[in-house]
Amino acid sequence: MALARDLTALGWDAFFAAQADDGAAAARVVAEQRGAYRVLGTGDEAWAAAGGRLRRDAGALGLPAVGDWVVARSRPGAERATIERVLQRRSAFTRRAAGQDVPQVVAANVDVVLVVTSMNRDFNPRRLERYLTLAWNSGAAPAVMLSKADLCDEPDEVLAAVAAVAPGVPVHVVSARSGRGLDEVSAYVGAGRTAVLLGSSGVGKSTLVNALSGSDVQAVQETLTDDRGRHTTTTRQMLFLPSGGMIIDTPGMREVGMVADDEGLERAFGDVAEVAARCRFGDCRHEGEPGCAVAEALAGGELPAERWESYLKLQREIAFQATLSDAEEARRAKSRVKRIHRDVRAMYKHRRR
Repeated sequence: MALARDLTALGWDAFFAAQADDGAAAARVVAEQRGAYRVLGTGDEAWAAAGGRLRRDAGALGLPAVGDWVVARSRPGAERATIERVLQRRSAFTRRAAGQDVPQVVAANVDVVLVVTSMNRDFNPRRLERYLTLAWNSGAAPAVMLSKADLCDEPDEVLAAVAAVAPGVPVHVVSARSGRGLDEVSAYVGAGRTAVLLGSSGVGKSTLVNALSGSDVQAVQETLTDDRGRHTTTTRQMLFLPSGGMIIDTPGMREVGMVADDEGLERAFGDVAEVAARCRFGDCRHEGEPGCAVAEALAGGELPAERWESYLKLQREIAFQATLSDAEEARRAKSRVKRIHRDVRAMYKHRRR
């Protein structure tokens, strides 16, 4: 259980203070488990639950998530505090879970997204592109952490592959066992700052958390004989580091559905966007039009075909997921209208009595 502390040590600042001017207690969500939340403010860490109005009106993306700042009230005799409001987020990492149409916020109000990917045979450039697109879309800056360097026979090849799909993103080789790169990671999570660790199952996120914490705060399992990691973390929670910073560890993700916009995609694929900007026509569809810089870059090898195909795939996926989001918002709006009409009928029925 985390101890009570000053709110600024939890990342509180003027941005959030301006939203909580009604005198209610503000707290930060430090863990989430099956619809229940652990919150921490100036008092002791406690359980809380979303209030009825919040659950009804918030929608999937408006419910509390780890890292959120919330307004919560405790009532005499109640076992749990009631979360009445989620303050506006400075950043939010959002994904669509595999096989689900409803998006979810994985972590909120983070300063940096640490994308962890192993350097062994589980390394996948296309998966890294997907993570970076979501990371840029969150509103926080990403950095790539290359783990398990001791299991990689060709580190230079992996570094070159990462540089090709992560232009402009800091890349660090880290080893929890030898301590390599840990100081570089710690620099991202100073006092009052929050980072989130993202990556597939078994890439070593929990091992990295333990190394940064200086103790075994997360359970870890040995790597399998084929170099694949084992899934360890099962819940989202915020952990407190000796540096005074906070790190949100998340369950590993074998598949990550896109919840992003064109801005996140363009930042993740800045090299592709730069090539496309050189096309003769601003509305070039890159399908054989004269003066198409993309076609020229593909033919000349400046733009790798697999990079371009990955860009198109994510672009199509984002467009499709946007239609699902629009449909969800339409359902919510229809539900709100029905509720208003029901309340109005009830009011007039009461008046006629």
